[in-house]
Amino acid sequence: MKTLLLSLLLLLSFYHTAIGQQQPDSTRITFRVYAPTLSDSQQVYLSGSTPELGNWQPNRITMQRTVAQVWEKTVYLKEQSVQYKFTLGSWNTEATDEKGIPLPNFSLELKGDTTVQHQLDYWLEKANKPISGGITGTVAYHRNLTADSLQSRDLIVWLPPGYEENNKRYPVLYMHDGQNVFDPATSSFGVDWRIDETADSLIRNRQMEPVIMVGIYNTSERMEEYVPGLKGSAYMDFVVNRVKPLIDQNYRTKSGAKHTLTGGSSAGGIMAFMLAWEYPQVFSKAICMSPAFKIMHIDYVKDVQAYKGKKKKLKLYIDNGGIDLEARLQPGIDEMLAALQVQGYREGKDYIWVLDKKAQHNEAAWAKRMPTALTFLLGK
Repeated sequence: MKTLLLSLLLLLSFYHTAIGQQQPDSTRITFRVYAPTLSDSQQVYLSGSTPELGNWQPNRITMQRTVAQVWEKTVYLKEQSVQYKFTLGSWNTEATDEKGIPLPNFSLELKGDTTVQHQLDYWLEKANKPISGGITGTVAYHRNLTADSLQSRDLIVWLPPGYEENNKRYPVLYMHDGQNVFDPATSSFGVDWRIDETADSLIRNRQMEPVIMVGIYNTSERMEEYVPGLKGSAYMDFVVNRVKPLIDQNYRTKSGAKHTLTGGSSAGGIMAFMLAWEYPQVFSKAICMSPAFKIMHIDYVKDVQAYKGKKKKLKLYIDNGGIDLEARLQPGIDEMLAALQVQGYREGKDYIWVLDKKAQHNEAAWAKRMPTALTFLLGK
């Protein structure tokens, strides 16, 4: 029966045309979902890694029901590779496996107009969402910070053990994608980086220096803000001239570059590198997990290669996995490491690179590698 239905879905591709006009140099992709457990009145959404796929907003790209228990959406993409998922309107209702575990990101390499099809039998229910833990330690929030040309966003500030009992000053680590860093309840996919638990344990065991950690929330314009370009420059200015002064004014910080770090993953990983590279007078250390140094339209390797000045006083943690998108990031990371070496940076001293060939591109993988990053940059 399933084989017959999937064959029917293939035939349907000849009868449904795209909405709108195809743009030059774009690829037409039709996403089709067969969901036999859903009622025909249910709304299904497509969510993915590009603006055309909603920038991972779970309820922005609506799919249309075409026949019973079949939904589809046609989009035009210019990127060479994308990742995506399906939801019923929120990350509390995304597609899962038979055990109720959210499915990993689907990946697609664009080689020409095509139709991709999925059969999805299981969906997460909010009451059963596998969120465990919470925030370890003391946090404070700063809401709706604004900046010219950027959307407003929140900050979450994590204070190290003993902060309230002394008058000491602390280094500060500024993390991008802030809602995903500390709290699984606010994380986009229900899994956080667990950096609060990791840092708390390392600090209490005297394996790393106590540090204030600031999570800067992202917005729907994340992919423009975290990469080279006008929005990326505006975001860096926001971090340097809006966020950092606010933290220095309200908390006992060591404000010099020697004690100021930044970190992130994927696009947030290249943003952490960019902030350190372009503002070495502000940041001296960066955590760059699965950084998108050179992929699709992004190429920050050339900026490092073109640099002719004095060696910048930076210490960098760089890593990546080896599955799907992680493997596609590898050439850009290899080129960046080579460019750093040409600029006089030495592995083991100025930077380390960690490769986990079995790791995927997600928060759980970054959480697993976080102890290595923190002890390299802040270890006692």
